[in-house]
Amino acid sequence: MPSTGLLDEIAVSAENRANSTIAKKVILLKPRGFCAGVVRAIDVVRIALDLYGGPIYVRKEIVHNRHVVDELRRAGAIFVEELSEVPEGARAIFSAHGVSPAVRAEANKRQLQIIDATCPLVTKVHLEAVKFAKQGYTIILIGHRDHDEVIGTLGEAPESTILVSDVEDVDRLEIRDPERVVYLTQTTLSLDETKDIVNRLLERFPKIIGPKTQDICYATENRQLAVKAVAPLCQALLVVGSQNSSNSRRLVEVCEKAGVPAYLLDDASEIEPGALDGVETVAVTAGASAPEHLVQELIEHLKTKGYTDLEEAEIKEEDVRFTLPSDLESFKPRLHRVRA
Repeated sequence: MPSTGLLDEIAVSAENRANSTIAKKVILLKPRGFCAGVVRAIDVVRIALDLYGGPIYVRKEIVHNRHVVDELRRAGAIFVEELSEVPEGARAIFSAHGVSPAVRAEANKRQLQIIDATCPLVTKVHLEAVKFAKQGYTIILIGHRDHDEVIGTLGEAPESTILVSDVEDVDRLEIRDPERVVYLTQTTLSLDETKDIVNRLLERFPKIIGPKTQDICYATENRQLAVKAVAPLCQALLVVGSQNSSNSRRLVEVCEKAGVPAYLLDDASEIEPGALDGVETVAVTAGASAPEHLVQELIEHLKTKGYTDLEEAEIKEEDVRFTLPSDLESFKPRLHRVRA
């Protein structure tokens, strides 16, 4: 939960600035940036390159961030859209967003040496889909149709799964057995939007059940809660993240829903002219796949625009770590050198 004392101090500071000529302010949100699943996925690619050398193929973007992908491409990773682009018998990596059983079957058919970087929280949703499908449930998957994660999850039980993206989709649902319905969610959704959809599902299907623990990722939740807490204390929010990053886009939406303008930036160069006109306090955060160095570069850029007063607002501490895939875990000591 947000620290009331810290937020009160920020509010007082903002009031003082309104009555003086003190420098404009940046509120730097924490937690921000890389989540445990993203750290794990990037480490998988780096260790594989260090251990095996090239070529190492990666199906889809390992995480949804242009700068991360470009950096790994320069290090030797070869990114492809489909496994048909990978030579038979070569080594390939599945991205953090997961894949369907059909993709795994294709990998086996082509005798590819697969390293699976799927986020464990995404794997959890896949396993839930398989379990409920075997038990004869209709699965309502809440998510965005073209997102890589959703495509993979839908592939686990396509004949039993129906995708919904909003409350209107729920109103159009026709279920063969309303007594046996379950909902699952994409891990990177808006908490508020998902709550509205779930509430409507409960109205239509009172017997519907959900996962034992929520599917929305801890990092997605924490970053959204941080934005909600600080939105009343700033006049604009800058979110470091790529346009195809679902969790980054949700941060923008959460802030705008609170009545504060928000902008999604790949890096400091994308700040729109005039976006910060009249803004005395700007908040800065980063999506779960955005590198910290981009945040720091943005802070330095803001200093040149007069935002020299920096305050970090830590809303919740994060200490989540995920183990590497079993075939790479024994090479963990290499990480220090690989990350350098």
